[in-house]
Amino acid sequence: MAEKKLDRFTVDEYLVLESRSEIKNEYEQGAIIAMSGGTLNHGIIGNNINTLLSNSVQSKGVDCVTINGDVRIFIEKADSFVYPDGMMICGGIQTSDKDENSVINPILIIEVLSKSTESYDRGDKFHKYCSLPSFKEYILIDQYKPVIDILYKEDSSYWKMTTTIGLDKSIYLNSLDCFLKMSDIYKNTQDLAPPQFRLDL
Repeated sequence: MAEKKLDRFTVDEYLVLESRSEIKNEYEQGAIIAMSGGTLNHGIIGNNINTLLSNSVQSKGVDCVTINGDVRIFIEKADSFVYPDGMMICGGIQTSDKDENSVINPILIIEVLSKSTESYDRGDKFHKYCSLPSFKEYILIDQYKPVIDILYKEDSSYWKMTTTIGLDKSIYLNSLDCFLKMSDIYKNTQDLAPPQFRLDL
């Protein structure tokens, strides 16, 4: 999703504007960033994985709730409100003192990568998420080919990344101790290219 930076605003001004806006906007230290609409694959994949995640939560009977990309996260240390493509919260939902509709304690966060935001999702946005004490698992989904990276926080200072490639594989979610099929995550996507890698010896 493309980003467009607007004028500087206070948090209260942002929240008022966001409540009236027909599009989603993120907030970072006074700047409001308008998020444009996603591609067809972006929407399909986001819906697929949020449904699969919700089904897994229900089947396991755990005290967790899944939330789609319509709900924002407030990151206090970054003075930022952001919209992930999906998330899971366990042990009860906690909301921000600044906004009752913004959550602060996701354990798992999902981002479907776009060409315009991939570097942000992998870099600065991930670093923001890392300041959330609850955050332990990050799912990065390529919308153009069947490749998914999962980062899992094994301890306070170490993140482990696993990469899954191919529709015949499954990803493992540490937070739920479950597997999700890549073919289900990418179901009904359009013109999905096979991953191609070149090894120069």
